[in-house]
Amino acid sequence: MPLIRRILRQPRKVAAVQQDQDITFITPTAPVANETHGGRAKCLQRLVRLDLPVPKTVALSFDEVHRIASGESPDMAALMAPFSDQALLCVRPSSEDPDWGGPGAILNIGINDARYIDLCDQLGRDAATAMYRRFVQSYAIHVARLDPDMFDHIAQDDPDSLTETLRAYEEETEEEFPQDPAVQLLEVLRSMARAWEGTTARLLRQAKGAPADAGLGLVVQEMAHGMGQGECGSGVIQLVNSKTGDRKITGRYLSQSQGRDALAQQSAALFLERDPRGPSLQELAPEAFDQLIEHTRLMRIRLREEMQAEFTIENGRLHILDGVRVARNAHAAIRIAVSLAEDGIIPREEALTRVDPRAINELLHRQVDPDAPRDRLASGIAASPGAASGKIVFSAAEAQASAAHGEACVLVRRETSPEDIRGMHAAAAVLTERGGMTSHAAVIGRGMGLPCVVGASALKVHLRRKVITAPDGRELRAGDIITIDGTNGDILAGEPPLMKAAQDDAFQTLMIWADEFRDIGVRANADTPADAQTARNFKAQGIGLCRTEHMFFEGDRLTVMREMIFADTSQDRAAALERLLPMQRADFIELFRIMQGQPVCIRLFDPPLHEFLPHDRAGHRELAEALDLPLSDVTRRVEALTEYNPMLGMRGVRLGITVPEIYDMQARAIFEATIEASREGEPVVPEIMIPLVSAKREVELVKTRVDAVAAAVRNEKGRDFTYRLGVMVETPRAALRAGEIAPHVSFLSFGTNDLTQMTYGLSRDDAGRFMSTYVQQGVFPEDPFHDLDTDGVGELLQIGAERGRAVRPDLVLSICGEHGGSPESIAFCRDAGFNYVSCSPFRVPVARLAAAQLAVKDRITIKKP
Repeated sequence: MPLIRRILRQPRKVAAVQQDQDITFITPTAPVANETHGGRAKCLQRLVRLDLPVPKTVALSFDEVHRIASGESPDMAALMAPFSDQALLCVRPSSEDPDWGGPGAILNIGINDARYIDLCDQLGRDAATAMYRRFVQSYAIHVARLDPDMFDHIAQDDPDSLTETLRAYEEETEEEFPQDPAVQLLEVLRSMARAWEGTTARLLRQAKGAPADAGLGLVVQEMAHGMGQGECGSGVIQLVNSKTGDRKITGRYLSQSQGRDALAQQSAALFLERDPRGPSLQELAPEAFDQLIEHTRLMRIRLREEMQAEFTIENGRLHILDGVRVARNAHAAIRIAVSLAEDGIIPREEALTRVDPRAINELLHRQVDPDAPRDRLASGIAASPGAASGKIVFSAAEAQASAAHGEACVLVRRETSPEDIRGMHAAAAVLTERGGMTSHAAVIGRGMGLPCVVGASALKVHLRRKVITAPDGRELRAGDIITIDGTNGDILAGEPPLMKAAQDDAFQTLMIWADEFRDIGVRANADTPADAQTARNFKAQGIGLCRTEHMFFEGDRLTVMREMIFADTSQDRAAALERLLPMQRADFIELFRIMQGQPVCIRLFDPPLHEFLPHDRAGHRELAEALDLPLSDVTRRVEALTEYNPMLGMRGVRLGITVPEIYDMQARAIFEATIEASREGEPVVPEIMIPLVSAKREVELVKTRVDAVAAAVRNEKGRDFTYRLGVMVETPRAALRAGEIAPHVSFLSFGTNDLTQMTYGLSRDDAGRFMSTYVQQGVFPEDPFHDLDTDGVGELLQIGAERGRAVRPDLVLSICGEHGGSPESIAFCRDAGFNYVSCSPFRVPVARLAAAQLAVKDRITIKKP
């Protein structure tokens, strides 16, 4: 094959390259920045500043790479000036954020027929052949865009493999393989620049959070061969485990290799430090190993981060080619941040900001192993994080039966209702065909820490046949095993391996630090003693919302509740509720005891009465038998309570005013529990919240009756107590008229679930059907039930807060909707002067960390001149 002579070029001094902002030789003082040249280029400059053995490197700026992609040619003379004529080069991507990806590295640029002959003499024929063959194949696939399969027939250990590779290239392209190093390098740069700006690459990085116009830098580096006659090879090293964050030297080294071959060929690779499982680099090249450890530890200290180093050994001499931030899951991220702070490398404030609050969910729940294969049946809305596997059941009764037999199950419903509560408690996970982020299944699932996917509309649930039909036509029946991934919204066939929850000492330490810095309270929404205990375990500062209606769905209570609904007179209703009083009192006593003197905000009865009645004829018949009434009477009563839009009908305070016996009983249960729980510990100060208020007069009427019950209990028990009365602001009118309401209450707690629903005129249970389309087309920036709408709903919150505090400066403000655990919502509440947020128990740690990060960022901003 003929040799093509190298094109003569005028050599330029390295100093001239340094002065070029777009083609910059990396020195300690070169003008290189993450925002202009990318993270890899900036990291390499930091390694050079540490005087580490980094090969000569030139960085191309985002602007230069963009010009190359547009068809312009860079100043090749300036670019190649720092390197000798004999040097081989590699090109790597350098994006602003390494998570955004980029084209793969290309090695051994500059090798040609003449250089191959020289390398055969220097390194040996096998090493030279492997390097030339590798470059030809990379060039063919990534630059000439040839099919990778065209080289499959060539055996790597064949003495003629290089000749066969070159012949295959020439036959496919109908031209000789380029021999000029400058031409090779230019074409590689063009290929990588154009790949970055292609549509597919742009969409992929945008999915990872990159802006549409994100730039790419490129680094051109002199090769340290890693192949030759002495001890040569390549590898990677890091000082921590990526899954746990534990201090451990991990990585691999492979003799006679380049790039990251050691990771791709682990079976042949060596361990780094001595290991009973096999040979190690420490034994093979102890001096190079010691230098490698010293360099990596220095990187950790001076770069203030756990780094993974890519290295090459060439005839026993160590070279550091690259340094990247160690990949990590949430578990490792926390331990790494805490370890860096405890070692004095970063302050505690910075450690707090290095952990994504939402990632904490991975530690609180089991997760599907990210390395496990996924047989995805369909996807829905990731309503409650965590993962669980179990057999399919289609009713609450089946779920309870399954739990009684010790078998994990997944409760599948079109949508859940309060009647399904017992089944949800028995299930390992919940799946619904309908619903959104604030639907019944989603809210209860998050409160219980139960993995839940809702709005999986691609699945068809046939309750009568007890069959689920997947989009690909597969049918799953009762008893089949599925897995619910509530973190990602996936429904998986079978039972992939799950990773355990991991709340270790590092997690606890980080949470302690978070509480030292945050300046807004965090409470939990808890309806049961189990919820309250979870909230207590997660260091919630009280209960911000206790939904008392969930206490009425147990078997014995439900029957009494139905008797009350069917009572004709106030006296009969009071008599039925008298039987519920000791049950409610016992519930509240346990809640108060668990919370140990911390505030407990109890929302009075809220849902419409029809939710407590059966919906089918069989249920009507059972109820008629239980109440000893004619079936016709039951049917008429159920029909009479039916409303066209029950969520806007007779519920909340409207029910409390028209059927006051319910609130009377609940108030008495609260006050009697207050006296009882205060006997054993700190005095309890309960907070009583009136739901769905829209007018001042509603508050006056309920307050009068609650005060009367309190006076009666004080007289009967001979004990005094204190309580606070407040309003749940979940109608726009309540927010607008907060100035009228505030004089009568101690607090306003904004229920952002219903407030969002009423402000938008959206059904929170049905909006999931079209919400993704709305978000994709930019109608809404995000699902308003998922992220608080700070413009529209947020303005109502601000109006309510300002008008309420204008007449009562000491008015306590909070939100208790599901937005309470969102970092963005917490930021809004801090700015608006709210006292606390309340969220599901399992979101309390997320809220604590998010609140701390906001406080830390404020401090940093204030310190800046």
